[in-house]
Amino acid sequence: MTLEEVKAAVGRVSVSDWIVVTQAMIDAFAAATGDRQFIHIDPERARATPFGTTIAHGFLTLSLLPQLAAATPDMPQPAGATMQVNYGGNRVRFLAPVPSGARIRSHSRLVAFEEKRAGQYQSTSEITVEIEGQEKPAMIAEWITQVFV
Repeated sequence: MTLEEVKAAVGRVSVSDWIVVTQAMIDAFAAATGDRQFIHIDPERARATPFGTTIAHGFLTLSLLPQLAAATPDMPQPAGATMQVNYGGNRVRFLAPVPSGARIRSHSRLVAFEEKRAGQYQSTSEITVEIEGQEKPAMIAEWITQVFV
């Protein structure tokens, strides 16, 4: 898309393909972060909790935003972008646990796309992460990226 087309896409919602949150992903995230709480990595003990199974870390769900973005074929992106970097979030809420083995996808609404300086743009999106078969979303975040063209 041209920069003008991306700016015109503000308000548009794009939906990603489904991705599976596996126990292997959860275990790798626990190892990388040191968050080894049993509800994430011990299926036997987790069965006795209200969740009934292991669940993904909330921050794992947040960290999957780039993968979900890559799985969103119609997400507004400027042609010729050389890189994108995470800038931060205005808000993040974890609303429902993501069980191991669940499929998730994102609904991203482009809220703003503004030039910050020559060749650098700030993209703000409201992202809802849906869990297949569940009414309540896993996460809602307003996420900001810097886009360089």
